[in-house]
Amino acid sequence: ASVPVLPEQLMYVLFTSGSTGRPKGVEITRGAFANFIASMAHTPGMSQDERLLAITTTSFDIAGLELFLPLYQGATVVILDRATARDPYRLRRRLEDGDISIMQATPASWRLLLEAGWQGNGKLRMLCGGDAMSSALADRLIDAGCELWNMYGPTETTVWSSLVHIRRKGERVTIGRPIDRTAMVILDDQGQALPAEQEGEIAIGGAGLARGYLGRPDLTEKRFVVLPSGERVY
Repeated sequence: ASVPVLPEQLMYVLFTSGSTGRPKGVEITRGAFANFIASMAHTPGMSQDERLLAITTTSFDIAGLELFLPLYQGATVVILDRATARDPYRLRRRLEDGDISIMQATPASWRLLLEAGWQGNGKLRMLCGGDAMSSALADRLIDAGCELWNMYGPTETTVWSSLVHIRRKGERVTIGRPIDRTAMVILDDQGQALPAEQEGEIAIGGAGLARGYLGRPDLTEKRFVVLPSGERVY
C-alpha cells in the first residue's frame, strides 16, 4: 500500500543564487515555506488593504515573499514588467504613482533607485535583503519611506531566516533576530556553541531548514550537519 504524503511534506525546489558559479537546487518542504510566509505576515507584516510591488524575477527565491505573502493575507500583489523592474528610472516613476505600500529589493537595487532620483513619499515599507546593507544606504532609505527592514537568510533555510526593523539614522545594521520557529547559533570550529560577543560561523536550524540539495547527497552531508546537541542545522 502506498504511504500518503502529508501537505507539510510536499517539496518545492528553490535554487541558490549561484555565487560559486553553479546554482544548486534546494529541497524545501511545503511546511518550511508555509512557516516562512506565516512569519512574514506578522513581522514585518502586511494588511489586506496593502499593495506590494513585485520586482524580483521568479527564478530568485525572494520572489516567494512577493508572490505569496499578499495572497496569504488577502492583499494585492502588483507584478511589474521585466523592463520596468530593471530600469531604475522607470521603477522610480512607477513608485511615484503613490499606490504601492511595500517593496522588497536588494541593496544594489535600492541604491540604483536612489541614484535615479527617487526620494520617496514617507509611506513605503521597504524590505532589503540578499546582500549586506550599509549604514549609509540605511540612512538614505529611512528618509524615503515609513519603515525599513533588513532581511537575512540563505536559500537553504527558506529565503529569510532573520530580520530587523531599522528605526533611526546611524543605527548599526545587523541581521536581527530569527523569524518564527527558527534558531540561530554561533559555532566554533568543533561545532560547539560560542558565548555572546564571540566570532564564529552562523548555524541555522528550525522549521525552515531544507531537506538538503537536490541530487547532491555529498554536499548535503557536508553543509547540513547535526550538532553535538542533536539539532540539525545548516
